[in-house]
Amino acid sequence: MALTSRIMDDLPVTTQGESVSARSTGPTPSSDSPSSGSPPRPREPGPAGSLPARLTELRDTVRATRFALPLPSAERAGAVAATMVAQLDDYLLPRLERLDAPLLVVVGGSTGAGKSTLVNSLVRTPISPAGVLRPTTRAPVLVCHPADMSWFSRSNLLPTLTRTSGPGADATAHSGSAGPRKDRPGTGALQVVSAQALVPGLALLDAPDIDSIVDANRQLAGQLLAAADLWLFVTTAARYADAVPWTLLHTARNRGTAVALVLDRVPGGGAVNEIGPHLKQMLEEHRLGEVPLFVLPETRLDSQGLLAEAQIGPLRDWLGRLARDSEARAAVVRQTVGGAIDALTVDVVILAAAAEDQVAAAGTLGEAVHQAYRAATESVEKGIHDGALLRGEVLARWQELVGTGDIMRALQARVGKVRDRVVAAITGRPAPGERFQEALGSGLAVLLKAAATDAAERAGTAWRAHPAGAALLDAAPELVRPSDDLDERVGRLTRDWQRAVLELVRTEAGDKRVMARASAYAVNATGLLVMVSVFAATAFIPTGAEIAVAGGTTIAAQKVLEAIFGDQAVRALAERARQDLGERVAELFATESDRFRAALTGAGVDEELSPRLRALSAEIHQARPEVDRTP
Repeated sequence: MALTSRIMDDLPVTTQGESVSARSTGPTPSSDSPSSGSPPRPREPGPAGSLPARLTELRDTVRATRFALPLPSAERAGAVAATMVAQLDDYLLPRLERLDAPLLVVVGGSTGAGKSTLVNSLVRTPISPAGVLRPTTRAPVLVCHPADMSWFSRSNLLPTLTRTSGPGADATAHSGSAGPRKDRPGTGALQVVSAQALVPGLALLDAPDIDSIVDANRQLAGQLLAAADLWLFVTTAARYADAVPWTLLHTARNRGTAVALVLDRVPGGGAVNEIGPHLKQMLEEHRLGEVPLFVLPETRLDSQGLLAEAQIGPLRDWLGRLARDSEARAAVVRQTVGGAIDALTVDVVILAAAAEDQVAAAGTLGEAVHQAYRAATESVEKGIHDGALLRGEVLARWQELVGTGDIMRALQARVGKVRDRVVAAITGRPAPGERFQEALGSGLAVLLKAAATDAAERAGTAWRAHPAGAALLDAAPELVRPSDDLDERVGRLTRDWQRAVLELVRTEAGDKRVMARASAYAVNATGLLVMVSVFAATAFIPTGAEIAVAGGTTIAAQKVLEAIFGDQAVRALAERARQDLGERVAELFATESDRFRAALTGAGVDEELSPRLRALSAEIHQARPEVDRTP
């Protein structure tokens, strides 16, 4: 994690009474390096290449991604996605446009570590407020040389932060509370000021505390650190071993961000000889042993609240040499940019895996619905095949119809039609055939509604046992019940099917001389025989149980139909009627199950997201060398 061997090949330590700084082994600054008082010469952006385009596509893809199903991986993926978009918008994309732009050094650290005092001391003027109240830094302050104001004022880096030019505008922009507005995460104000004492080509950004009591301040600090070319981390002799700083240092290490460390307020009396080695040991243990280290002793501040120049001289000189050396500055930028791009690969794996979890969960929930309604279909098929409908009211009406001999007479002569009309007119009751047809339709409707109700409850139970399904049911609790218009649709189904059976009989018997001479009433009677045969036995092979249930009438129905149509035609006729009913039932249950599928579709699970992310990651990896080739 060395910034570069040209800048630093040992760990600089500055102690009270000493002035030991980092050795610079780099060459004399080149002609295009900034010198005091003159801005760096503008350089046209290099060719865009494929890397910025691929990163922009990745940004747009991730920004549009929603992990809607509340799975264990979704929360983490959402946080990773937000961080990735911020990193691309705030730093990577604008920095790739100008790799030779001024270096941004973000000064971060724990509460009360002395960040603002350090920044003020480096520029020799109190531009960032320091004090004992916490949090001190409410809005970030960026200070640069006047020659670099145009770059940092144009919202190149950190474009979501509104630029201000004076104190008093905190990160809420107008709300008056500390931190960015919670309804607009990642937005707020960035105060940009200039200081002649700062070397051109370098800017210092005083960030809020990483462990602030204000949540918005902590979020903003993380956002600013992610946009740093170089992270200057400030801690104290009393707090250098705290967990929070090391967590942030690990994040910087994993991103490849260039880091330097300032150990502030080290007491005298030999404490530096005890703390220094311990801190170096901790750095080694956390794989940060090459991070440059500067030690500042505990001391009094001057009347402006600044550290003495002798104390901050080594750090100030080191930063100045870094700013003046264009090659060293470019090395820092390339290290941080390259590390950030490499870190995207890890983040993409997390997002792709979470996207796959979403697809798998949606598949599990969809399969649960499929199984529930397949079971409903099977239960209806069983009810159709095993004669279960020919019981109760249906059986009574059928026996009434057969027992009176009406159905036989209807098939034999037209007189039956006239006689039944006269009977119905006198008694006020519908004919036996109509009563049977109504009873059969009612029995079928009861069977279908019971199966649909069971399927909705079964699918709801399966979803309730799954975290994603439970959340969807919380948003749409009506799914566990049949749809409100089920009764209407079931009634329409039974009526349409019975009419279709009659039409089937009429069509199939059109060339039969018996039916050609028969009346329309005879067609209706034959249709009733087809219906009862459909529900009585599979392929017209009655079992003993069926004969007992149907009073032996199945055989009678079969014989009558065979006499009219012929044996093979009877089988085909009944099978077509049964198949038609099955298709209508399947359509009914498909509509019912579509309510669950609509809830899943509405969640917005993208089956193509994972392969799309992985493909983009591979393309970015292939284009990664463009960073090192860009002049």
